[in-house]
Amino acid sequence: MKINRFFAMPAVVLATQFSLAQGTSNSQNQQNPIIQSFVNEVNTNSQLEDMAYELLDGVGPRLVGTPEMLAANEWTAGKLRSWGIEANLQQFGTWKGWQRGITHVDMTYPRVKSLSATQLAWSPATKKAVEAEVVILPKVSSKAEFDQWLPSAKGKIVLIAQYQKIGRSDEQIKEFATPELYEKLKKEKEQATKDFQNYVKNIGYDNTSLPEALEKAGAAGVAISNWTGIMGANRIFGAKTSKIPMIDIDVEDYGMLYRMAEKGAKPKIKVETQSKALPDAKTFNTIGMIRGKEKPNEYVVLSAHLDSWDGAQGATDNGTGVLTMLETMRILKKYYPDNKRTIVVGLWGSEEQGLNGSRGFVADNPEIIKGVQAVFNQDNGTGRVVNISGQGFVNAYDYIGKWLNAVPKNVRDQIKTDFPGMPGGGGSDHASFVAAGVPGFSLSSLNWGYFGYTWHTTKDTYDKIVFDEVKNNVILTAALAYMASEDPEFTNRERRTMPANDKGEVAKWPEVKQSRRDSKGF
Repeated sequence: MKINRFFAMPAVVLATQFSLAQGTSNSQNQQNPIIQSFVNEVNTNSQLEDMAYELLDGVGPRLVGTPEMLAANEWTAGKLRSWGIEANLQQFGTWKGWQRGITHVDMTYPRVKSLSATQLAWSPATKKAVEAEVVILPKVSSKAEFDQWLPSAKGKIVLIAQYQKIGRSDEQIKEFATPELYEKLKKEKEQATKDFQNYVKNIGYDNTSLPEALEKAGAAGVAISNWTGIMGANRIFGAKTSKIPMIDIDVEDYGMLYRMAEKGAKPKIKVETQSKALPDAKTFNTIGMIRGKEKPNEYVVLSAHLDSWDGAQGATDNGTGVLTMLETMRILKKYYPDNKRTIVVGLWGSEEQGLNGSRGFVADNPEIIKGVQAVFNQDNGTGRVVNISGQGFVNAYDYIGKWLNAVPKNVRDQIKTDFPGMPGGGGSDHASFVAAGVPGFSLSSLNWGYFGYTWHTTKDTYDKIVFDEVKNNVILTAALAYMASEDPEFTNRERRTMPANDKGEVAKWPEVKQSRRDSKGF
C-alpha cells in the first residue's frame, strides 16, 4: 500500500450505516441462496491458509523486478487456471532486476556482537565483506561546514538516521509513566525530531541526496534505522546508493553504535550483503477472467496489488488482499456459473512504486475500462472491512446500498459508509480507476496495528494474518461482486461537486497519471 494524502482537507459527507430496511429484496430472515453458498464454502472449505503458505512461505516477498515477483505472477495465474478460470500475465513495463541475498552485519570492535540489520532493496552487494569504523554525522550548522567534513567520511560507515533515545512505543510509555513523565518524554521526543529535521535542512541535503553525497565522498557504507515507533519493527524501502551497501539496523543496535561513535569508542562493523544485480525484468499484472454470460462487455473488477516491499513476507501488504481476491474468484467460479457480467481479478505489479500496474491496466485496456460496473479493491491489512466510501460518485449511495444490503448481516453490520465521499487520489489501486471516472471502491479494513507494526516493515509476516477476518472479507467481496454482476442497471458515473477548504480553494478531481513503465530515474 502506498500512502498518499491527496485530500487531507475536510469535506462535507453523508455518513451512514446501512440497515436491513434499505432497498432490499431479501427479507430479514432469508439469505440469497447463492450468497449463502459463498458463506458455507468459506466456513467449511476455505483455501486461505494453504494459499497463504504457498504464497508467503513458498514464494516469499515480491519486490518488483525480482525473480520472486515473477514467481508470484506465475503462481497466481496457475492457481486461477487450476479452478478453470482464464488467466494470463499482462506486461505493462520493465524494472531493474535484483534479487535479495543474505545480510550479515557484525560489530567487531570494541567487542563482538551480531547485529540485527537488513540490506535495503536494490542496494549493491559487497564483493567481499566490508569492515570499517562507524561514524555519526558531524555537529555542524551549515552546508559549507558539512561539505568541509565530507572527505573525512572516506572509508567509514556513516549513520545518517535520527538517534532514538528511547526505543519503547508511545503506548507503553503512556501506560506506565506518570502523566507528568509522559508529557516530559513526549515533548523531549518531539523536540529531538524537530532538531534533527532542522539539522538535515541546514546541511542542505535530503534522504536521497545525502547517501549519494556520502557515496561520492568515498564512504564504505551507509546505515539508517527507519524505526516505526513500535518495538522491533523497522520499515524497509529502497537504497539510495549505487556502489556501496546501504543497510537498515534495528533501533536497539543502531542506538548502541551511535552512542559508541558519539563517545569516541570508534566502533567497527563488518557488513556482508550477497544480493544480485540482474538484467532488467519484465513487469506484469496477473489478470483472471470469468466471462459474462449475458453482458460479457461489462465488468466487475476484483483488485489487489501483488507486489510488496521485501523486509518481510508482505503478508498484510498485500498478501491478505491477494488471498481475499483469489478465494473470491474460486468461490464465484464454483457457485455462480451464470454470472451476467464478466468478472475480472487484477493482481497488480509495482503498486509500491506508484500504482504502476493498475495505472498501466487502465491505460492499456480502454474497452474494459469503458464497461466497468465497479472495482472492489482491498489493500490495508488483515482486518475485517469496516468502511466503504462512495469515492465522490454522486449516486454511489443507491447501488452500493442495494448491494451491501444483500451481504450477510453479521458482515454488513461492521461497515460504515461515507457518501458521496471524496475521490481517492492515491494510496492504493482503486485510485487508478477513480481518476479515470470509474467507480472504484476501497474495502477499508480495521487497523489491527497495520500502519505502525506491519506496513512495509520487518514484521509483515504470515503469523500476523487473522484468517477469520480475511474470511469475513471474502464473504463481503463475493457478495458485492455477485450483486454488482446481477444488477440490471449499469452504474452511474456522475461525479460530485468538489468542496472548498477553509481558504476557499476548490479541490480538483484527481487527474489520470501515467504508469511508470521502467525504473529509469527511480
